[in-house]
Amino acid sequence: PRQWRTLTLRPLVLGPHNVPAITDPSTAARDIPLATLSAITHGKDDNAAAILKALAAALKTVDEETARIFAELTELGLGTMPSAKIWRHLMSVDLSFFRSETSQRLRAEGRTKGRAEDILLILDERGIGVPDDVRARITDCIDLEILRTWLRRSVTATTAGDLFTDTSD
Repeated sequence: PRQWRTLTLRPLVLGPHNVPAITDPSTAARDIPLATLSAITHGKDDNAAAILKALAAALKTVDEETARIFAELTELGLGTMPSAKIWRHLMSVDLSFFRSETSQRLRAEGRTKGRAEDILLILDERGIGVPDDVRARITDCIDLEILRTWLRRSVTATTAGDLFTDTSD
């Protein structure tokens, strides 16, 4: 536009040289955004694991939605750095701060989906054909106990239909 005759741009560059390495959980809890930036900018440092552990502990002190956002930002910011693997492990090991009904439901859905995939994998590895209706019955099941029973049966079944037949008699 005509009224903008000049533009002054002063970029702010963040890096290990000007972002503190926050390794204390209580310090991290006082400023979660700064702790997140610390984890990302020091992701290649020798003390990256300590920084990530402090951030993970700090995230337990905030509400679930805030924790989820900063956990996701941290993972994205770490990208392919080796410390990203540490972060993913910390998040997978300690999900205790995700206690909501939605979080519990999503974890349960993940477990049932994984169990169904395992059943289909075993049948496939054993060369047992799985008709579409049987595949749908397995993948649509949301009861972990039933899926566990089918998983056990998939090891000895001779047909996909054997999953649904009790042969313990």
